Amino acid sequence: MAVSKPASLTLPAPAKVNGFLHVTGRRSDGYHTLESLLVPIDRCDWITLSCRDGREILRTRGARDIPPDDDLAVRAARLLQSRCGVERGVAIEVDKRIPVGGGLGGGSSDAATVLLGLNRLWCLELSRRELLSLAVELGADVPFFVFGEPAFASGIGEALERFSVPPTWFVVLTPRISVSTAAIFAAPELTRHTPSAKMRAFSEAYGGNDLQAVAVSRFPEVSTCLDVLAREASSDVKVAMSGSGSSVFAAFADEKAAAQTLSRAQRAGKFTAFVARALDRHPLQHFATP
Repeated sequence: MAVSKPASLTLPAPAKVNGFLHVTGRRSDGYHTLESLLVPIDRCDWITLSCRDGREILRTRGARDIPPDDDLAVRAARLLQSRCGVERGVAIEVDKRIPVGGGLGGGSSDAATVLLGLNRLWCLELSRRELLSLAVELGADVPFFVFGEPAFASGIGEALERFSVPPTWFVVLTPRISVSTAAIFAAPELTRHTPSAKMRAFSEAYGGNDLQAVAVSRFPEVSTCLDVLAREASSDVKVAMSGSGSSVFAAFADEKAAAQTLSRAQRAGKFTAFVARALDRHPLQHFATP
């Protein structure tokens, strides 16, 4: 008996935090070179992909402040359709649960889930390497989510090495602001020459976030969230900003300690807050061959 192809798929798009983020230089084309430890977490957007007659790529739901043509999920579908000569269309519904402009990679993760999901829905059978080559064209964090594991990232984010992360729970606070990544990287005071790591073995306390000082100077809400976590977490817990902000996090080896810190931090209000667990692998990693 023939197996029918699915007409739609509803799939997770996990967020990430940056264990550290160092800006190591700036290329002649204006792109910054980075080194960062990227960790996927189990806080997810949810993407529903539904087949359509014709070739139209339609977003039926998404972030209100992002026009459909600028949405990375839509751009990912159009890129895949164009490069693979696909004559089918898709409706994309994005249930946003990752804060927009929070430095948690939500838009990039949505794009990666669209690439992986349409690889299955459109029966393309592309390898992970082929999908990674498309992901690089969409943005610095998209390759990481296609890669699908905790990783040490270098270059402009496209060079990825598998990195083992111990069981970790993150308390994440996001103030009610959206931070522009481009504006943070364009800041004249940004440190752009942090020395490159000489080895790939990092302690949990290794490194910082070179973008944090810039974000804090422009957005006092980020500083407030950092202060709340530093006050409510124990002194041996790492507290830092993720990506270009605005989200900040504290990392715990114990789930109960994370939950207790979240409960205390929530009393300060004026931000969204949650606990998320580090993931060993992307939930859609099996959607592409090695």
